[in-house]
Amino acid sequence: MFTYRSTRARLAVVGFVLLGLAAAACSSSSSTSGTSSPSASGSASAAATGTGSVNVLYAGSLVTLMTKQVGPAFQKATGYSVTGESAGSTALVTEIKGKVYKGDVFVSASPTATKTLMGSSNGDWVTYYVSFASSNVVLGYNVDSKFAADIKSKPWYEAITEPGLKLGFTDPATDPKGKLVAEALSDTAKSQKLPALTTIENDKSDVYPEETLVARLQSGQLDAAFFYTAEAEPAKIPTVPLAGETDLKATYTVSTLKGAPNEAGAEAFVAYLLGPAGQAQLKQDGFDLISPPTVTGSVVPSAVQSAIP
Repeated sequence: MFTYRSTRARLAVVGFVLLGLAAAACSSSSSTSGTSSPSASGSASAAATGTGSVNVLYAGSLVTLMTKQVGPAFQKATGYSVTGESAGSTALVTEIKGKVYKGDVFVSASPTATKTLMGSSNGDWVTYYVSFASSNVVLGYNVDSKFAADIKSKPWYEAITEPGLKLGFTDPATDPKGKLVAEALSDTAKSQKLPALTTIENDKSDVYPEETLVARLQSGQLDAAFFYTAEAEPAKIPTVPLAGETDLKATYTVSTLKGAPNEAGAEAFVAYLLGPAGQAQLKQDGFDLISPPTVTGSVVPSAVQSAIP
């Protein structure tokens, strides 16, 4: 069973647990150093199906991908059950360091957040991470909103300042996307001389947990919200680009965690995500794939290493 638990809401998602081929071999570790794009040393070999649960701590923008696609597909392919904790990447880092959750895998929306788990001063929670995909920040809107026509036709920074529009974004203190949005609002307030954007940036009533934004928009609680393209596309949420803002995007990383209770399962999950099936699911959801994925750090498990083209 795939169980998804956010830090604010808990719900269960049922997957299928069948026997199949593991995504990659789970064997001894090898080392790489620095930042590289390594080639697989030989082909990944099939592994026996696994048992036990793999606990994946992942960015809130990946709820759909993890609960409806990668999570259930991984279970079907390997036999491992999967549990998950979802929240802003920065918040998850705090929870990992505080030992709130004992996870096997960490999937982050920010290399900057992941790096704060590396090194002896940070507890050596991860020794490496693989950057595998990115996704741009966009403004999504509800097609039934009375503001929909204006959002489509006006500059995004004008449309969101209209009186009565209900806007949503995430907390810059706990989520990388919220930080990117705050930067966009601040920069555009200056360049367009729109102090109303500064007011929006500082309005905490517009802040919501990342993992609930899609549902709030679809239910009509919000007229518009900031998403990554990879969140909006699978949910069929129409979007407009943030014109005037460049390089506002998430860069997703994955790594196994120190002391993973299910080390073999953790390595199998990462290998699956980086392998052909995981990459196909990412592409289908509108992620921009980093090809080949790049490795930062050292002591990369051989199962993970061999999954990287």
